[in-house]
Amino acid sequence: MRIRVISSTDEFESLKQTENIIHLAFRPSNTDIFSIVTKCPQLKAIQIPPSYKKTISKTTITFLEMQGIKLLEGDVWGHRKDLNEYSEVSPNIYDRINELRQKGMSDSDIAEKMSRETRLNSDFVSFLLTYNN
Repeated sequence: MRIRVISSTDEFESLKQTENIIHLAFRPSNTDIFSIVTKCPQLKAIQIPPSYKKTISKTTITFLEMQGIKLLEGDVWGHRKDLNEYSEVSPNIYDRINELRQKGMSDSDIAEKMSRETRLNSDFVSFLLTYNN
């Protein structure tokens, strides 16, 4: 899965309509989130750092829920935006998820275990579990 990393509002113009998940590396306003949702009709999730998620208004959260868009906590560790505007979820993550599913683990247990094994937020792993079905 490719995650589009956005560092500022200046990058909104370069967003593609086919973006599925966007990581915001800045504190977004309600207008910023509305603009992204309008520009990207196929959007499934917006990921923001935990400290920023606490500042998102209840109105914006409700708007995202009504659009069927998940608001996820998380960071894009070690990503160099100057080299690539996308961060990739490693196929190894999906392989490990499938391996744990074959062992009969529940999705919540998989999310917890994968969070410990990787530096991915359990919120994001839960999204991957749903998206990977």
